[in-house]
Amino acid sequence: VHDGIATVAFERDARIVEYAIGPGGIGGPLREIDFVVPRNELRYNQGFETIARAPDGGHLDGARIVVAERSIDTEGNIFAAIVEGPQRGIFKVRRSGDFDVTDGAFLPGGDLLLLERRFSIAQGVAMRLRRIEAATLMPGALVDGTVLMQADLAYRIDNMEALDVWQRDDGETIVSLVSDDNQSFLQRTIYLEFVLVE
Repeated sequence: VHDGIATVAFERDARIVEYAIGPGGIGGPLREIDFVVPRNELRYNQGFETIARAPDGGHLDGARIVVAERSIDTEGNIFAAIVEGPQRGIFKVRRSGDFDVTDGAFLPGGDLLLLERRFSIAQGVAMRLRRIEAATLMPGALVDGTVLMQADLAYRIDNMEALDVWQRDDGETIVSLVSDDNQSFLQRTIYLEFVLVE
């Protein structure tokens, strides 16, 4: 959400739509945004999980980006795109450790945080936070980043799907994570909060 506009991704029927938010709530759709990635590259129910807006004045100067959950190219890399601005175009995110992208948010300095999730019957659920440097985000790039955190069910995590970054009153950068219980008695909706230590 930015300047009264909500940008929403629809994962199964791939599209990105803007909606106006006013005092009375959210209105009807304003327009669809070209998401740059060829539609045939987006896998059913594994399309765009992430929409994030870069900080104004930084490397991408307020441009929105999208990252797919597990729509991958022939090399196994995840499709992503900068959908507006002078650097508009496709980039890829290196996929590793069987992790899929579930959300992303920009840090104040312009680096991108990606929240990733892994699930297997044998190992259960795991999550990872990866930091992508701002300067590497450009059309044609294959980006990777430093793992800031990785956790499995030995820690208090679940199906982690939502991420936000915000500034606390004392100036600390806070990373908030939320899980989705999928309306299952086997899962929980939990909220985790961390201070980002530079």
